[in-house]
Amino acid sequence: MHRAFCGLAAIVLALLQGCASPGSAPAGTVRETSFGTVVGKADGAGTLSWKGVPFARPPVGALRWKPPADPERWTAPRQAVDFAPACVQTGRLYGPGRHNHYDQTIGTTLGQTLGAEDCLYLNIWAPAARGRDGPRPVIVWVHGGSNITGYTADPVYDGAALARQQDAVVVSVNYRLGIFGFLDLAPLKDGRPENDAGNFALLDIVKALEFVQRDIAAFGGDPSRVTLMGQSAGAVNVYALLTSPMLVARPAPLFHRLVALSGGISTAATLPPGAIAAIQPRALWAERGEALLLQSLLADGTAADEAAARAQVDAGRGTERMAAYLRSRTADALLSVVRTRLTPKGMAASNPIPDGWVVAQDPIRAIREGRYLRVPVLAGKTRDETRLFPQLLALNPALGGASGRLLDDAAVFALVSRYDPEAAPATTIGQWIPPAYLPVDRPATGFAARTAALDRIWFDAMRNDVLDALRSRQREVWAYDFAWDRLPAPFDAIYGAAHTFDLPFLFGNFGPSLYANVMFTERNRPGRLALSAQMMQSLGRFARDGSPGRPDPATPWEPWPARIVFDADDAQPRTSAPRAE
Repeated sequence: MHRAFCGLAAIVLALLQGCASPGSAPAGTVRETSFGTVVGKADGAGTLSWKGVPFARPPVGALRWKPPADPERWTAPRQAVDFAPACVQTGRLYGPGRHNHYDQTIGTTLGQTLGAEDCLYLNIWAPAARGRDGPRPVIVWVHGGSNITGYTADPVYDGAALARQQDAVVVSVNYRLGIFGFLDLAPLKDGRPENDAGNFALLDIVKALEFVQRDIAAFGGDPSRVTLMGQSAGAVNVYALLTSPMLVARPAPLFHRLVALSGGISTAATLPPGAIAAIQPRALWAERGEALLLQSLLADGTAADEAAARAQVDAGRGTERMAAYLRSRTADALLSVVRTRLTPKGMAASNPIPDGWVVAQDPIRAIREGRYLRVPVLAGKTRDETRLFPQLLALNPALGGASGRLLDDAAVFALVSRYDPEAAPATTIGQWIPPAYLPVDRPATGFAARTAALDRIWFDAMRNDVLDALRSRQREVWAYDFAWDRLPAPFDAIYGAAHTFDLPFLFGNFGPSLYANVMFTERNRPGRLALSAQMMQSLGRFARDGSPGRPDPATPWEPWPARIVFDADDAQPRTSAPRAE
């Protein structure tokens, strides 16, 4: 009896101290969550990680297109050492490839169905040492990818360096993508506001934030200092939650600071004429939802033509039967419909749906009227956002009226993934950019001028709209521009400081990734590492204190409309003083 008692006491003591674990788990890697024990790993550099931690039940079968439910409890310690699958998506440059990590299969799986519907897992990084000042601030990361692609296992998003250098707990979150994350369709509705909203991806992020509030203390995090951070589509999503009536109605906030990078939350109503809105009318999303159902009936031969398909939906089948039909279709079959039938109709996009409960009908108006979560906000933008999207110059004759990129995604990946940045240039601007946009620096009609014009009606417009609205209600609003463009030629002219190019600096990750080979050289290493340290320090201060402070002693950072410009030469950072918008 004495021996049994001692053995039990030893196990309890080990769990309480966090310095031993069941079986052969490394010291300090065992944590108890509300749903069961997880066992992580140490990276040998002073950081612990727990990957693939369930925060919701798999949204499959009857749970497809339902709000996320709590995961089922597990009884044995759960190994949390590998990323869970990416959420199901069609392969793109920014997707997971066949193996859910950055490798050559990204280039060979473009246009194919990847990932899994069983994907609602999160990842946690924390310093191995005890926190310097008690519980650590928490940074919850929401990846971008147009809300149709992306994966937390992208090496740029690894949270170890940021957690270690800023004494923070970093969490990254999977959320449903595309038609699985955003779908407004009558047969799926049951009268519950959260379900009927169609914003399942946002509900996934909320569910992850609930996990953080409930369980992050076990990982050394402070649930009263949670920073919600997103980039691109992730920024759209976190702004949507900042203005969500559902979250405003909660008695206690799920997050306490917000970082939004390269995104906005405007409808057309508050933007200048011709600007690109992040939030489209709900009627548009209802039309796209119906198109998915009708085209699925046609694709599998259930209906002979569109009139017959519409008749089945409107007259004879009933909502429950149509919902069951859609849930019976495989993810690949549904995404095939999106690729082959909805994309040609311009109906393949996904974004928050302004249902009025999960997403405000007009988020900017909600901010100006004080109906939002008043928390400190830090917004980032790259100087040359749209050089990553020059194909969109074809949208408007005023932008040039033709794509600004000659290479397709497969050719881009083949070139950038194998490029040697230390060798003499192995490609030319003329292989990338059409003659109509050359020379690049030609006033008004060159590539730089055309992409800058696109930026003004897109990223500039939505950034200014949301920050002006926030500044009308609160002082705690800061912004930066990222201007680092020390890429080897000709990529300094092709990309410059493009969309997403600030992320390696904020996470401190310059290893293999999509654009690493055309961005980073030994020559620019000292300057970029110093700039990265400066940017991470600003992010860390913001997560700790709700203010980014000064990037360096000589540079004050005033609230919006002032901005900091983060830049560096090959040797050192060049952070400029704030300047008014």
